[in-house]
Amino acid sequence: MLNSFSEAIKVGDLRKKLLFTLFMLLVFRVGAHIPTPGVTPEALAQLLQGQLFGFFDIISGGAFKRFSIFAMSITPYINASIIMQLLQVVVPRIEELAKEGEEGRKVIAQYTRYGTVVLAFIQAMGMSVALGKVGAIDNPGFLSYLIIALSLTAGTAFLMWIGEMITEHGIGNGISLIIFAGIVSRLPSQIAGVGEELSGGMIGYFNILLLTVLALAIIVAIIAVNEGQRRLPVQYAKRVVGRKLYGGQSTFLPLKVNAGGVIPIIFAMSLMMFPATIGSWMGQNSGFNQFLSKYFGFGDPAYNLIYALLIVFFTYFYVAIIFNPMDVADNIKKYGGFIPGIRPGRPTAEYIDRVLSKLTMAGGVFLALIAILPNFIIAATGVTSLWFGGTSLLIVVGVALDTMKQIESHLLLRSYEGFVK
Repeated sequence: MLNSFSEAIKVGDLRKKLLFTLFMLLVFRVGAHIPTPGVTPEALAQLLQGQLFGFFDIISGGAFKRFSIFAMSITPYINASIIMQLLQVVVPRIEELAKEGEEGRKVIAQYTRYGTVVLAFIQAMGMSVALGKVGAIDNPGFLSYLIIALSLTAGTAFLMWIGEMITEHGIGNGISLIIFAGIVSRLPSQIAGVGEELSGGMIGYFNILLLTVLALAIIVAIIAVNEGQRRLPVQYAKRVVGRKLYGGQSTFLPLKVNAGGVIPIIFAMSLMMFPATIGSWMGQNSGFNQFLSKYFGFGDPAYNLIYALLIVFFTYFYVAIIFNPMDVADNIKKYGGFIPGIRPGRPTAEYIDRVLSKLTMAGGVFLALIAILPNFIIAATGVTSLWFGGTSLLIVVGVALDTMKQIESHLLLRSYEGFVK
């Protein structure tokens, strides 16, 4: 792997892409320390109680806790992208754009940018009002809320631009790399916290060893599930076009185990955080907030159970949106293909749907286990400083694999030895 990385540095075009990507990520990290005007970061501790906005702080690389201009990170863009994917199913015009190729995707990308700005402004205004209620704003009022909302919206729009620049001029996956950089940037401070726990006698070396073993096992499991797929054999019959004979080859239809990625977790997390968000606006001593703390707190059995069920539900929901077995079966039939032992057309679609349902259940259960994993890791190891979030691990491992594949493709184009042998 080190030899392949050194070869990548020697390739002029790839070296420029890597350096450009690192420079853009450096700009992101610098912006994460630029404070939002009119906000007192110390007063944010009230909003961060119970890990209410812990996920936002993790993917923003600590920018939310400092409440910098990048406090919202790229989450409005993710939400806008998810909404556009959902609209492709219910709005015929957007569905037509998705099928028009590159030009249609450009129009959808433009709609996504507009949606990102709108969602970012709405979310920023809500956060400003919440900050005003806990006394985190110097001069509460509409003008202060507007200035804060515009600053946060501009920060999100700038991050969206950085992500697109990395995708276009860097090594690709710009938005994912921004989230990756935000999560990884928290590791040094968390490792320092583990060292303080060790020196303070709260944990021992066995706890750290156990944490390391569990982390490696979980990472291996995530890689196996992310790369895992069920390959359905597809046979194409021979056909004559003019004087040439086409077809006759065998191939396969790959169905991923984790087709939904981290999207179902994000959906479920948004719903789970909604009641706590409303409670934070009502005040810490409100009856609704006390009810949530007593019966529905973060990490409680009821919380974990509902969270896991929502993840499984949204896994089925999202896979049903992005994958249509009938369209796949029609395309196979159109080009003279068939699955051995299955009649073309609707029987093929029903067979693919049955297989996909089993894979989706396996993927949904896996995502649910990964999402509630931090509670068991903390209970087993006693290490509280290192936030071992399942969603964070999924993002980090997934982005790392995709980035390696991007570099791999550049190396293979130039006949260099790749990372994977």
